[in-house]
Amino acid sequence: MNFRTLMRSAIITTLLCVATLAIGCTVKYSFSGASIPLEAKTVSIPYFPNNAPMVAPTLSSTLTDALQDKFARQTKLQLVPTGGDLAFEGEITNYTSTPAAITANETAAMNRLTITVKVKFTNIYEPQFNYNKSFSSFVEYDANQLLQDVQDSLITDIVDLLVQDIFNAAVANW
Repeated sequence: MNFRTLMRSAIITTLLCVATLAIGCTVKYSFSGASIPLEAKTVSIPYFPNNAPMVAPTLSSTLTDALQDKFARQTKLQLVPTGGDLAFEGEITNYTSTPAAITANETAAMNRLTITVKVKFTNIYEPQFNYNKSFSSFVEYDANQLLQDVQDSLITDIVDLLVQDIFNAAVANW
């Protein structure tokens, strides 16, 4: 056998192995990193009420809209009001601003806005990935700024972090 015959034989063997594996395996993947059951066609994400002791007026709608938008943009799932193949329920349980860094004269240099969301996720096709847990994220801001003046941009930043965490916990299970 010459070198060409050996190479041709190796290439054919490799292609046969790959073809055999491809026929025998089903792989779920997406460019967003989501691992969603092939049977799943819908997702339901109803309004997340704000039940925190301190309330920001737009927080509930901002969080709900951002989570719905994340699934609309990064999956092929159809958004339905209730009873989705993947279903979320939740509430905002905490919205607090606390000192994060104290100066030498015992005043706050930085404050921290923290938002916590309790989420129940149900996957009817892969129930081993169901969860009921809280997610919390925060952003720090200069203590010389009033929360009311900066909260809209802080909420946007924190909601982005929370939505990514909720999305990953639900469909990035690899």
